[in-house]
Amino acid sequence: MSREFEVREEVVLPATPEQVWAAVATPEGHAAWFMSVDDIGAENATAWDPPKRFATKTPIAEDGSFHAFEYLIEGREGSTVLRFVHSGVLTDEWSEDYEDMTAQGWTMYLHTLAEYLTHFPGRPATYVEAEGPRSSAAPEAWAKLEAVLGVSAVGDEVSLDVPGVPKVEGVVDYLLPTFVGVRTADGLYRFHGRSALGMVAAVGHHLYGTEIPAADHVEAWRTWLHDVFA
Repeated sequence: MSREFEVREEVVLPATPEQVWAAVATPEGHAAWFMSVDDIGAENATAWDPPKRFATKTPIAEDGSFHAFEYLIEGREGSTVLRFVHSGVLTDEWSEDYEDMTAQGWTMYLHTLAEYLTHFPGRPATYVEAEGPRSSAAPEAWAKLEAVLGVSAVGDEVSLDVPGVPKVEGVVDYLLPTFVGVRTADGLYRFHGRSALGMVAAVGHHLYGTEIPAADHVEAWRTWLHDVFA
């Protein structure tokens, strides 16, 4: 049995409509605040009206499920309003918590978009994603990562040594019970606890101007996560 869902978000961004469009409607822009998505562009869009409206949709799966994404961009004096809609159809195989978790995720990602446009506008980004071991999917495992980071509030300072990458020194810019965001002078570091979805913990970092190859970062963070949750 299938069910429809819809998540709506709205955020005011410190940027021009053109800057917001570049961030949400290009592969380079997505890597700077969301994740690496290669097929973003006019050829795969269901709506393409720069810099006002962009929409895309995943292929319909055999079970009838799909996801659709729409970005509505409205310029205002000195800022831009972004209205975002994620909708689609899910089957019973998807958790009942999916909508709530997805809404929380998009609130975080749009906050990351605002951080990018505020502190790193237009800078090219390297996206780094790595996952922890299966043991990190246990609800009680997240406390181990919190203890290593040693943070309790937005604004807390963070100093973290990860072998193989530059030292992470910054401040907490976003905090939830199973999520920590850290902003440094040259990156936005994101730590995700995903046990509510039955998934392992992960990192999804956005590095601006890094000189270390992405593959080296991925391996360094994967090793670090496996050590934390050993």
